Amino acid sequence: MLDRDGYRPNVALVIANSKNLVFWGKRIREHSWQFPQGGIDPGETPERAMYRELKEEVGLAPDHVKVLGRTRDWLRYDVPQHWIKRQFRGSYRGQKQIWYLLRLVGRDSDVSLRATDHPEFDAWRWHDYWIPLDNVIDFKRDVYRRGLMELERFLHQFPQTRRQRLYGWARSVMPSPYTNPPGKA
Repeated sequence: MLDRDGYRPNVALVIANSKNLVFWGKRIREHSWQFPQGGIDPGETPERAMYRELKEEVGLAPDHVKVLGRTRDWLRYDVPQHWIKRQFRGSYRGQKQIWYLLRLVGRDSDVSLRATDHPEFDAWRWHDYWIPLDNVIDFKRDVYRRGLMELERFLHQFPQTRRQRLYGWARSVMPSPYTNPPGKA
């Protein structure tokens, strides 16, 4: 299902643990790391798609996470023509995504990359929130930058421990590629 501009509706999931590290998944049989993401089915809301993708790609149920926030609007990225299947060229431009920030309230052992017959990831790890943008495929870098910048404000709203309530979060410093992206004035 494409919108009138040629973008496929999609959701992206940023899952943070209690230390504000984020889930970083390795695409199956590739050396490519990314956040879980997936298309929105016809008639499905972005929130329902988020929970479905959470179960399919990471094996987590709704009670394993708390929704901290989401992007206000769609974030779009164009897919290079050579990545688009021939039959979709001319109609398909890329993806438009709603990004969700989730807090893992379950355990690491609740993560299951084999929750479905068609796994997306074959490995995962916790990573600093400000993932190095050069680790992201080039045509998605700007959407990752915009998504993480918009969601970061939700990361520090709800202190998890007594120490965090008394002394605040240990906030990480936003790296330069986020504040000064290449090619942007």
